Amino acid sequence: MRLNDVKPQKGSKKRRKRVGRGISAGQGASAGLGMRGQKSRSGSGTRPGFEGGQQPLYRRVPKLKGFPLVNRKTYTTINVEKLTSLPANTEVTLASLRQAGILTAVKGPLKVLGNGELNVPLKVQAAAFTGQARIKIEAVGGSCEVL
Repeated sequence: MRLNDVKPQKGSKKRRKRVGRGISAGQGASAGLGMRGQKSRSGSGTRPGFEGGQQPLYRRVPKLKGFPLVNRKTYTTINVEKLTSLPANTEVTLASLRQAGILTAVKGPLKVLGNGELNVPLKVQAAAFTGQARIKIEAVGGSCEVL
């Protein structure tokens, strides 16, 4: 076998369709692009995302900050530093904090945040704890219970 004997597999090479070369060619005149209009003209069509003058989707959706969560969870938050005024081994709940006057407004379940220092062991019952809050409560001998 020589290099000049090498041929592609029969049927693997297909001629390109020559459009706009007369009626007998099968794709004459309008070259399969229809009668008139923007998509039948030469040159490129419309740019990606173009919606015929209507405000395109990429400009209709909000930018940068992301979409707001539809059913966003809202918590009543309290920092660890606010719990230092309570006596040792107290059970801390949303109701007990309201009764003690530490919380005034209730926006939802209780979430304990880790700002500040705690030096009293407490039994805290809340819907959520941040990592630092859990570490600080347990470091002084308290306990964290997720409701």
